Amino acid sequence: MCIVVCGAGPAPNIGNLMALAAERGWIVNLVATPSALGFLDVAALEGTSGVEVRSGYGQRASGPRPSASDALIVAPATYNTINKLAAGINDNYALSVASEAIGRGTSTAILPFVNSALAARHPFVRAVKSLRDEGVDVLIGDGRWEPHPPGAGGQMIAGFPWVAALESISP
Repeated sequence: MCIVVCGAGPAPNIGNLMALAAERGWIVNLVATPSALGFLDVAALEGTSGVEVRSGYGQRASGPRPSASDALIVAPATYNTINKLAAGINDNYALSVASEAIGRGTSTAILPFVNSALAARHPFVRAVKSLRDEGVDVLIGDGRWEPHPPGAGGQMIAGFPWVAALESISP
């Protein structure tokens, strides 16, 4: 499984999702968007999980390159990443990994962390619909997770439903 982590409030807690996935027998590869790197303690993540955090094309990995052939989770997914994925924009390594996985028909879950003002915008609504039309499970607005009020994201971090994304891609 590959997890793509974006630069949003819950990102520092990505280890929670990694641990849940490992408990269920998944071998996890972690890819960070450029913005996510500022949210992560990369050395700590690599030290505790044994997983190398990838973020760029030219980055030399000691192990195999991340593969999303079994499953892909994008979490926390930002407004920007969701819109770019739907539009086919691959301007960073994480978007390329995610786009290719979606194109292959890989089981994919996207767990957004966006506020209600952004989620109400037409570009975002179209992006969610477009991704769902491609078979992606976008976990927003369906009772599993809802956008937060603008300025209230910090209050929503502790309740971020990591397990919902994992359950979405589990066989």
